[in-house]
Amino acid sequence: MADVDIFHPDTYVDGPPHELFAELRRTDPVHWQPAHGGGGAWAVLKHADLVHVAKHPVLFSASEGGVVVEDLAPDQLAMMRHMLLAMDPPAHADFRRPLAPSFSARTIGQMEQRVRAICREILHAVRDRDGVEFVHDVCAQLPSQVVGELVGIPREDWLRIQHWAERTTSVQDEDISEAGDVTGNAAVEMAMYAIEFAAARRAAPLQDDLTSLILQTEFGGAPMSDLDFGSFFVQLVTAGNDTTKTMLSSGLYALLKHPDQLAALRADSSLLPTAVEEILRWANPLHYFRRTATADTQLHDTAIAQGDKVVMLYTSANRDEDVFADPQAFDIRRDPNPHLSFGIAEHFCLGVHLARLEGRVFFEELLATFPTIELAGQPRRTRSNLNNALKDLPVLLG
Repeated sequence: MADVDIFHPDTYVDGPPHELFAELRRTDPVHWQPAHGGGGAWAVLKHADLVHVAKHPVLFSASEGGVVVEDLAPDQLAMMRHMLLAMDPPAHADFRRPLAPSFSARTIGQMEQRVRAICREILHAVRDRDGVEFVHDVCAQLPSQVVGELVGIPREDWLRIQHWAERTTSVQDEDISEAGDVTGNAAVEMAMYAIEFAAARRAAPLQDDLTSLILQTEFGGAPMSDLDFGSFFVQLVTAGNDTTKTMLSSGLYALLKHPDQLAALRADSSLLPTAVEEILRWANPLHYFRRTATADTQLHDTAIAQGDKVVMLYTSANRDEDVFADPQAFDIRRDPNPHLSFGIAEHFCLGVHLARLEGRVFFEELLATFPTIELAGQPRRTRSNLNNALKDLPVLLG
């Protein structure tokens, strides 16, 4: 175990190293992981410690070094700092506050019938196929359409946006990143698209969508520039697309690996809300986010120096024995379920209500449409230390 680099993407190709995380939670809960070539990062493995880091956004900065463990080039870091997920107080609240009403439980709840109609269209399109690659033929389609309509992206661009989103979160997997594009080109391409999109929308009549709201709103006392909008768009669209695609595909795979849980869900659809939460805990879409210490401090009796990388490992904290009974078990009845897959405190996911709605409605429609669902081959996982995802999931739907 001492030889395992928990930030190397190869570590996750066969699934997260849950046995290693459990041992580290017991023996070394704030674990120093050396990096090749020098330096390293602190891996925060316990639920309570992760919550502590998240609740102190000034001491543990998202903006200082960005939110990924790798060191970014200056232009990449500058772009990331325009994203909500990498903003510190007070900028974070200035940018989040005007958008919050559009993502409230009440507002998102009004989208249920549209989300349900989209689910039915997607499932109808694949019902007569002999086999289905579930990740892209099914799961990617729902958030692509929902986010496309919410943001006002032209229909003909939805597929291109979805591909950019997937490449942005999966740059370490050459099957996805297109010949090993590890420089973030997909994010740049999407940002350039967004800049042109914003310019065109400013010249057009206002529409009832999120883009119009953003472009006519002041953030921190000033309207958002087209350049700012480009970076902001990348996060908004990537989070809405890729993490939801991952939640849906990983959720089905978890249910197929636990047929007793799948049978229980088919027998009682009222279990859907808690099932979605357990999917999010057990197969959280993102392994981690990084922070940077802005001053010397301590965490779980471990000295953290100013400038150190501090990595919040959700994949470990979501299975913390001090918080979850039988944490390695997949239990769709688990309640309470204080998982951290949506983050916590200031950076709690803005799209939480939309993600939960999409998950609940999708699985309700999927199970109602197909009496039988079976694996048709071995799924493959994305090579990534960040994205806890399947890149293909072959199934038979009957």
